[in-house]
Amino acid sequence: MQKLTAIVLISILSLAGCAFPGVYKINVQQGNIVTDEELGQLSEGMPRSQVHAILGTPLTIDPIDPTRDYYVYTFQRRGGDIEEQRIVINYDDDQYTGHEAKLLEETPAY
Repeated sequence: MQKLTAIVLISILSLAGCAFPGVYKINVQQGNIVTDEELGQLSEGMPRSQVHAILGTPLTIDPIDPTRDYYVYTFQRRGGDIEEQRIVINYDDDQYTGHEAKLLEETPAY
């Protein structure tokens, strides 16, 4: 009986520690931070290596469709909603042809 009481008490204390209300949550950011200014430096016909020099290494390169690079940035403020910025760079024969961008109004990392 004494062992059962000890097990129940330890279980209750363990579970209470998991739900402690004062847990500090950090901001989480992942991916490539790309700004309007950096996108403005791109010009049609630019080689892929030069685009990478300006924007950095893309987060994802599509193995099936090598004509696109993906730059994704996500930010989550203290366990809240995840904000996402997504940029797709288009190429034709490794030459920049344009991009599609959904940028955040402000980049929280700055």
